[in-house]
Amino acid sequence: MSTQHPPTGSRLGRRNDPERRDKIIDACLKVIAQSGVTGTSHRKVAAQAGVPLGAMTYYFDGMQDLLHSAFTSLAIRVSGEFERSMATATDKQSACEKVFERILQASSGDDDELILSHELYTLATRDTTFRSITSEWMRRSRIALELHFDPLTARLLDAMIEGVTIHRALDSEPRDPQEIRAAIARITGNPSFDS
Repeated sequence: MSTQHPPTGSRLGRRNDPERRDKIIDACLKVIAQSGVTGTSHRKVAAQAGVPLGAMTYYFDGMQDLLHSAFTSLAIRVSGEFERSMATATDKQSACEKVFERILQASSGDDDELILSHELYTLATRDTTFRSITSEWMRRSRIALELHFDPLTARLLDAMIEGVTIHRALDSEPRDPQEIRAAIARITGNPSFDS
């Protein structure tokens, strides 16, 4: 009598969906955007992803691991987009324009990025294990900015991008985008960007 073993990459003979882990991570980010970190549960994420609840513990070692994976995925995606954008700038003027566009895009509220980044900042403030994600995100942003600006200017611009994005998103009165151009011009010492 021969013993049959489940095929590789499966449990109990069921094939695993190779994209299921990524699907769960995407679902987790959607749930966080809707309910916040404190309102996120394995059950909600599994329902959003359309996977059995048991899949959560198969792919992740608890909620901490899932949150860490989800926020890491977010940071990698957003950092990559910013790096690609800054790499297309051909001079300081166009680099300033890319910074301006980034602030407008990030503060527009057209997607969940603003809410998710705020959830991550709050979590990293309370739980130092998440600071490696925010530190790496800031490091990559500064490197992208240093393609066109000295390190101090890059650090100031990075802080300004975060700060102005928060102010624009939370301000009850719409702000004139020209203020952003003026701030970028001051920090970069590029008065022509404000004209």
